[in-house]
Amino acid sequence: MATGSIRAAAVGGSPSLNRPTQLSLSSKLPLHPSFSVSFLPRGGRHHHAAPLVAVVVRASLDAKPTVLVAEKLGEAGLSLLKGFANVDCSYNLSPEELCTKISLCDALIVRSGTKVSREVFESSAGRLKVVGRAGVGIDNVDLSAATEHGCLVVNAPTANTVAAAEHGIALLAAMARNVAQADASVKAGKWQRNKYVGVSLVGKTLAVMGFGKVGSEVARRAKGLGMHVISHDPYAPADRARAVGVELVGFDEAIATADFISLHMPLTPATAKVLNDETFAKMKKGVRIVNVARGGVIDEEALVRALDAGTVAQAALDVFTEEPPAKDSKLVQHERVTVTPHLGASTMEAQEWLLKLLKLLLEL
Repeated sequence: MATGSIRAAAVGGSPSLNRPTQLSLSSKLPLHPSFSVSFLPRGGRHHHAAPLVAVVVRASLDAKPTVLVAEKLGEAGLSLLKGFANVDCSYNLSPEELCTKISLCDALIVRSGTKVSREVFESSAGRLKVVGRAGVGIDNVDLSAATEHGCLVVNAPTANTVAAAEHGIALLAAMARNVAQADASVKAGKWQRNKYVGVSLVGKTLAVMGFGKVGSEVARRAKGLGMHVISHDPYAPADRARAVGVELVGFDEAIATADFISLHMPLTPATAKVLNDETFAKMKKGVRIVNVARGGVIDEEALVRALDAGTVAQAALDVFTEEPPAKDSKLVQHERVTVTPHLGASTMEAQEWLLKLLKLLLEL
């Protein structure tokens, strides 16, 4: 599905027209048969004596819709989109650049960093039919303007939450049982059962640092694995944590008593490098750390030092300060670190909202 609009100039006309006249130009011009042309007087519908100057040509063609992806998506989502649509990945667009591009697009996908303002909808000239927000809130989209311009707005309120929580648990278990390292060893022709003895999760204390949507889902799943779960989050209500069977504690208590630490806080000036040399020194020797939140919350050089010193026994990381990290990164190459390339939201189920967006596009 694609709807195109062509505006052209015409001269001359008839003063007797009271309404737009539909003409077929297929016999005179090499146009698709489904094109129609409307001639309008220069001054509008009621200026009968004015010459005809505007021609609007519209057609419905059997073609792929064009989707503008204005902020980074996971490769799984992009691959899904490319199977159904022409995809334009243009990141860090200025408001002016976005307004220029939008008139050529049927759908727009953003995260939280792009403002979809009234000017964007006006610049689309009616072509933009769906705005997809890859996340929970839609406060960066002018819903009033979207409604006025007949544009649908869809978001993904829970998909990423469950996917990220499951990936956190997957890394937790894989790290505890040395799955990645043992896999690489066997594929290299070795059989090192004694080297890759793991640790059990049952009865161990997990500190969930950040009890928001993802953190609370990780806590629920960890409880199901028989772990004792505590959490630090200065903004989380205690009754909400108690309902899940989680105890809210202070930051120092959380990191000092935990056998495992799972990070789920946003990256802010207050949380940047919150795990550093000073905080690693307060942790129980042999602690294990999982991060599926933001890379910048860990001082990566300090983590390498803590791993080398044995303060941190293992780490499992899905996110990094710089993505992708350098190929020679000491942290990535460390034998006791399990890494994945920011796969937190990369499940087919988490991308279902993209299918919904495409379905809406194909039906319009």
